Amino acid sequence: MSTETEHDTPVSGDRGTAPGRERLLDAVGLVARLVLGAVLVYAGGVKVGHPLTAERAVQAYEIFPMDLAGWIGLALPFVEIVLGILLLLGLFTRPVAIALAGFCVLAALFFHWHPEDQMQMINFMKNITIAGGFLVLAGAGPGALALDNRR
Repeated sequence: MSTETEHDTPVSGDRGTAPGRERLLDAVGLVARLVLGAVLVYAGGVKVGHPLTAERAVQAYEIFPMDLAGWIGLALPFVEIVLGILLLLGLFTRPVAIALAGFCVLAALFFHWHPEDQMQMINFMKNITIAGGFLVLAGAGPGALALDNRR
């Protein structure tokens, strides 16, 4: 016969209060933020290095009026870099992660949904997968090693 109460036994999905588990969740939150943030900063940096490429790519899909598409193409790299840095720092993590999940889904649908083109469908699935990572980060939070916890 066990002397444990129901409060002593962690339930599946329960975050519990075990120090080892908390440290693991904090480390996972940090790694998730670093990986996802680095992808954004890198992608934005590549676009800054080739600004006309991003501008023309957005214009080519004719989703937006030409003038607006040009501005979106020019602003996109800076948005990616700023949001990536916010993730790296763990600042406004949950709203940033939710916004980026939406961004990834929209980019997948508008720019990569081409069932006849295997490479575009790989990019489509990549964006959907990254959106899932952002949603997990939004749900789990940034972990203790984030500036969100200093506010």
